[in-house]
This record gives sequence, C-alpha cells and structure tokens, in this order.
Amino acid sequence: MEERHIRVQRTARYHTLGDPRKARSLWIVVHGYGQLARFFLNAFEEQAGSNFIAAPEGLSRYYTDAAHQRVGATWMTREDREHEIADHIDYLDSLYATLRMGTGDIPLRVLGFSQGVATVSRWLAHGRSPATQAVLWGGALPPELTAPRLKQAFGSGAVDLVHGSQDQLVTEAVFRSNAERLQRAAIPVRAHVFPGAHTLDPVILARCFEQGTGST
Repeated sequence: MEERHIRVQRTARYHTLGDPRKARSLWIVVHGYGQLARFFLNAFEEQAGSNFIAAPEGLSRYYTDAAHQRVGATWMTREDREHEIADHIDYLDSLYATLRMGTGDIPLRVLGFSQGVATVSRWLAHGRSPATQAVLWGGALPPELTAPRLKQAFGSGAVDLVHGSQDQLVTEAVFRSNAERLQRAAIPVRAHVFPGAHTLDPVILARCFEQGTGST
C-alpha cells in the first residue's frame, strides 16, 4: 500500500458580525472542537460596534451525538495532521485576504478558543497574516512551536492569555506552561483568570476587546 495526496478545491464557511466599512479593527475568532461558527459568534454580538468580526468554521464536520442531530466541526485530528495543518493555514490566510478587500488596512486581531488556540498559533507562526493582538483562551499552545516560531506568531503585538479557574478540560498547569513559553520567547503577556469553566466569559471578553481598541 502506498499513501498519496492530491490538492482539491472545496468550499469553506464563515460568519460575520459588524460593518466592515466602519470598523476600527478586524477580528478573526476561531472556535473550539465540536463547535459551529455561527453559534460561537453569538458570544461576540456586544463587540461588533466598532469591530468587524469573522468566525471561520473548521473544514471537517461530524455528528456529535448518537442520534445524529447535532453537528460540530474540528480543525484537525492526529490523522494526516501535517496536511490538515497546512490546509487550515492556507484557508485562514485566504479568509484574511478576502476580508481585507472590504475593511481596508485596519489592524488584524485574533482570538482562539480551546482547539482554536493551537489553530491560530500555527496560522500566525507559519502563515502570511500579521496580527497586532492575539487572545488565547482555554487551550494549549502547539508543542512543536519553538521560541523563534512563537516570536514569529506573536512578536508584533501583545497576547491576552485567558483561563477559567473551574475549567475541567484545560488545567491551570497548561495555562502556566503557555505563559512561561511566551515569556521565554520575550512576548508580552496579559493574563486573565475568571471563576468559570471551559467557556467564554463576557466580562473578560469585553476587556480583551477594549484593550485591543485602546479604549478604557
């Protein structure tokens, strides 16, 4: 048996909030494992006033329940992982280029939640889309990213690192490890801890967006 690959075209889905003509920042927010972009984006409605927010959806969908009623998406699995990583990096670069045609040259800011943390980290480390702010929420940095690669990903801006103290999926040890790796790479880190679980907290979310716009 010989494994082979071909490149194919496919259609990717994303959802947006806000008016791109009036936005001061472009946010690309990346969902976690088993989520769909349109539901994930609901958490950002309050932030759409001065921001244009886009939520891309992972390229692989699956049924999340035995009755085949609920659908989720994932960015990658361990199977054929290198090609899946390369595909989502190309996808997010293409999305950013498409969005800029409507927004013009405004700052790009990104948020990754859960599995989205690894996704945006790899994208910024290996892609062509420089972000001025990154919010890494409830997930782990990819283990293969060295300090120079982390600098490539996040060196042009600050990182907001967010952790829920009751998160049963991502431990405090993972949160501390993320912070230490970023600090060793000389990347400024703003740490946020809230008394919640593996979810987006509206107070911390608003704070991260306010820091990105420079408002108080």
